[in-house]
Amino acid sequence: MKLFIKFDINTICTLFLKQKLEEQNLNFSTIGFGEIELEENLGIEALEDLKNNLSPLGLEIVENQKSVLVQKIKDAIIELVYTDDNNNFKSSAYLADKLNHSYGYLSNVFSEVTYSSIENFIIIQKIERAKQLMIVNEMSLTEIAFLLNYSSVAHLSTQFKNTTGITPSAFLRIIKKRRENLK
Repeated sequence: MKLFIKFDINTICTLFLKQKLEEQNLNFSTIGFGEIELEENLGIEALEDLKNNLSPLGLEIVENQKSVLVQKIKDAIIELVYTDDNNNFKSSAYLADKLNHSYGYLSNVFSEVTYSSIENFIIIQKIERAKQLMIVNEMSLTEIAFLLNYSSVAHLSTQFKNTTGITPSAFLRIIKKRRENLK
């Protein structure tokens, strides 16, 4: 039997992080997505142990200030894309307001660290969300385009094809065929 499971990656990461911190008996409070505050400073050995425990889960402690800012940009974009009520936000204004820096500065730092643009990251996240909505929620392209703040279904379809190499219709056919083959 095959089951399709809907999941929230933020919740999963938070639970794994909490589990690893508790395993090391570290007292902490959550500040925001991907950001915690430890109640005591860690020694070099304890910090290395924590890094080693997080690494197999794909989690790492970010220590470079520009990398920290890039992670905050990514987290804010993911929060924006995965919030169902994001139609009122222009991403540049949202990021500048949320992170208290000009969008130009954020864009420059992001490009310097990732060798890619914020716009490309946003498109990739939106297309991943669109795929999830098509598979799990079985929403129409019109509904998805509206939810993800696209100007039209054609715009969504163009970005989908440019990002994935296939049209949304072809993607849905592949998913449907896989489901039929599993029965």
